Amino acid sequence: MIADGVTRRGILGGGVAVASIALGASPAGALLQAGATRAEGQPIPNGLELPTTTPPPRRLDSVGFAIVGLGNYALRQMMPRFSDAERAHISAIVSGNPEKLARVGDAYGVPEDARYSYETFADIASDDRTDAVYIVLPSGLHADWTNRAFEAGKHVLCEKPMALSSAECESMIAASRRADRKLMIAYRSHFEPHNLEAMELMAQGAVGELRLLRTEQSYRMGPTSPSENWRANRALAGGGPLEDLGIYGLQAALYLTREMPESITATTLQPANDPRFAEIFAQVSSQWRFPSGAVAQLATSYDSAGINMVEARGTTGALIMNPATGYSGQTLTLAGSERREINPGDPRVQFARQLDHLADVIRDDAPIRAPGEMGLRDVRLIEAIYASAAAGQTMRLKPDGTII
Repeated sequence: MIADGVTRRGILGGGVAVASIALGASPAGALLQAGATRAEGQPIPNGLELPTTTPPPRRLDSVGFAIVGLGNYALRQMMPRFSDAERAHISAIVSGNPEKLARVGDAYGVPEDARYSYETFADIASDDRTDAVYIVLPSGLHADWTNRAFEAGKHVLCEKPMALSSAECESMIAASRRADRKLMIAYRSHFEPHNLEAMELMAQGAVGELRLLRTEQSYRMGPTSPSENWRANRALAGGGPLEDLGIYGLQAALYLTREMPESITATTLQPANDPRFAEIFAQVSSQWRFPSGAVAQLATSYDSAGINMVEARGTTGALIMNPATGYSGQTLTLAGSERREINPGDPRVQFARQLDHLADVIRDDAPIRAPGEMGLRDVRLIEAIYASAAAGQTMRLKPDGTII
């Protein structure tokens, strides 16, 4: 169960077989070894209800998306939202489970010759019905499958985090440029009305001079182990909660302050003798200092009561979102001389708007709101957090997020 608006992708369509890896000082810096992981088909999620109606007619300029990885997030959240998009549709699906390919393909009206296995994915290069590939696999597979999509000549929408190391992110950006194709990271909060309104309010100085920003994204993970759950597996998930939940708080700290931190101090927690945290951290906390003098405190956990909160406090007021970055249910409060509840729209539009944005980027060459360079920046900051925690000291940063 996910509590208090916390959301996360479930076991996705790309399962893996990997050996256990002992947790070292810097998970984000531990590059995946060639052949260490591979995408495999997983069973259809329990209780899944597939569409029973024919997909709506699409515009002539609609962008066709191939969905790579048919797990909980893809099947329960993103794929059903294509019907709300104006300029995007599902043109192909990719999974290692033949039964899943058949059932999902039939439900979404995907032709049989547009249903690919992981082994036949390269054939998509000759499929003109597909313009873009949406990578919805475990994080440790993002770089490999993004690069495969570019080799096939397709544009890419890649789930967050972009990858598990800055080196992988740089390889993805380079592959995008070689292929002359677009690369976008699926930071859905950039399309969600409450977060967009919060960005605008902060840019207008709605809280005065910012002094403190706090974020926390947490929930308590049930009994599991690295072999049972990719989120507990270092090779697939990096350090754990920071890359999964905490990246929402990291993003909020950046788009609400509109600054890059000049220093980061961090700590991690890894309980002993707990199979859930044999390879990943249970908790990651960090404090950032910005050039303006503002301070951000970020916390994320797989072992505490659920919360999804962002709060910015300034000299004249406070901006509070709780829940802040879920699939739905967001709230936005502006507290100053008076308290004002703000409701700028339905949070659920974030999914379709994200899809339509990439369609606009592809068809109209519009600027990308969440480009690969943003994903690279964020992974650099994740690396700085782990480096600080491992060294037990503050890391000073360059404006691009790299450690001085």
